[in-house]
Amino acid sequence: MKKPILLAVDDDPQVLRAVVRDLRNQYGKDYRLLSTTSANEALESLKDLKNKSETVALFLSDQRMPEMLGVEFLQKARELFPDAKRVLLTAYSDTEAAIRAINDVQLDYYLMKPWDPPEEKLYPALNDQLEEWQSKYVPSFQGIRIVGYQWSPRSHQVKDFLSGNLIPYQWLDVESSEPGKELLKLNNIDTKGLPAVFFEDGSFLLNPDLQAVGEKTGMRSKASKTMYDVAIIGAGPSGLAAAVYGGSEGLNTALIERRAPGGQAGTSSRIENYLGFPNGLSGAELSRRAISQVARFGVEFLSPQEVMDIALKDNYKIITLKDGSVLNTRSVIITTGVDYRALEATDVEKFTGAGIYYGASTTEAHACKDKDVYIVGGGNSAGQSAMYLSNHAARVFIVIRKRDLSCTMSQYLIDQINATPNIQLVPETTIGQVFGQEKLEEICLEDINTKARKQVKAAALFIFIGAKPITDWIKLDIIKDDKGYIETGRELLKYESFKKSWKLAREPFLLETCSPGIFAAGDVRAGAMNRVASAVGEGAMAIKFVHEYLAEN
Repeated sequence: MKKPILLAVDDDPQVLRAVVRDLRNQYGKDYRLLSTTSANEALESLKDLKNKSETVALFLSDQRMPEMLGVEFLQKARELFPDAKRVLLTAYSDTEAAIRAINDVQLDYYLMKPWDPPEEKLYPALNDQLEEWQSKYVPSFQGIRIVGYQWSPRSHQVKDFLSGNLIPYQWLDVESSEPGKELLKLNNIDTKGLPAVFFEDGSFLLNPDLQAVGEKTGMRSKASKTMYDVAIIGAGPSGLAAAVYGGSEGLNTALIERRAPGGQAGTSSRIENYLGFPNGLSGAELSRRAISQVARFGVEFLSPQEVMDIALKDNYKIITLKDGSVLNTRSVIITTGVDYRALEATDVEKFTGAGIYYGASTTEAHACKDKDVYIVGGGNSAGQSAMYLSNHAARVFIVIRKRDLSCTMSQYLIDQINATPNIQLVPETTIGQVFGQEKLEEICLEDINTKARKQVKAAALFIFIGAKPITDWIKLDIIKDDKGYIETGRELLKYESFKKSWKLAREPFLLETCSPGIFAAGDVRAGAMNRVASAVGEGAMAIKFVHEYLAEN
């Protein structure tokens, strides 16, 4: 945590050195000392300190300065740091001005020059001021701050990106947050440029893309090597496991992720059936642990970065990235996983990111406090989301097409939901339409059997329906099933097109696609079990086959 600041201003360098010396001797352990001979310079620095989320505990200013009087400086400084104590350093002839300043600028104290010995004439007075300040002091948030509109899709995107990458941030709603409004005013930012993302170094970005935010937070989106042994596309549980095993077994490994590590599992508020964690763990915690392992084994993690195409040249694979750069690799593992299907209801697109969210319940839970929210879907992700939201929302409604949850959700989650009084199941029901002005306000529930419709108020709608494989980006002629999942191993033998294209004497490895050296693992693969544990197992298994492929090439 940053130390609060004591700021001293005096145009006489000799006096200023003496002030700083005495302040440092007494308060250097608990406070940071800043000083200047220029009042204007001090005022300029205050803006930068505010952008950096620094805290000023006390201003100590000389009264007679050429640029401006000390009283005037303290009055201007108060506008930026109103809670800081204000102490004036005066000569005997200026005591009258100091007394007037007590009322004019709410001066907290004035000190006479000289103040020797400080143990008698300086420290007791400042101790009283700082003790009073400390009694009311609440440390400010240290980290990234986002100023924006709660119901802005762009603001949601930035928040979701940072939370998915386990980067702490503070959300400041421009309509209700005074600190947020102060930051905009201080930096002359028009609300049309929101969201504004402020960083710890005092810099900020307006309406930024995710790659710009990632680069500012130290993430890497460009490959540093000319060739890799294996490139893994997608950092869900399967991709993370492949990266850990690839790195630990000496392969020159790259891991590419378009948004955040963890995939769908990374958004789960609680995974309770993962081996070795009897109390469960969040998807974010699982991702954090895995990324630590990935870094430890020297894997190059490129994020946020998106793969646009894979081309073949002899036995090499050339990956084209969204920014136009390329990555060369000897083998590829596709672990892009699945995404939630779009809800087919009127006007859903209109409010996506503004009250309607695919997943993201942990990101937007604070906006649902004491309100009614709806979840669509009956799988484990929906159940975990419902349990998490029940700690914030007044009521959580789970809308499903079936009569109950028994055939789509794990029993442990069903038992938890049944024991949670503010979660209600809405069975045999669909959502036909959504309503609102700038954000979601109401939804229309339709009974599947009677076709009866009911319009209800909803603060948010979280969608967890079905899954579609993230394979649309693949332009290479890789065989997929009728739902878009990638076929691998012996299952490829049933396709006539495979028999025409596969020219090797051997059959494809268990997780190998119809293109030698390109593998698929996890939920994106046809026939996958759609469980975190099985995805992790397939990621580790894929590395075994990568070794065998590299050995023969």
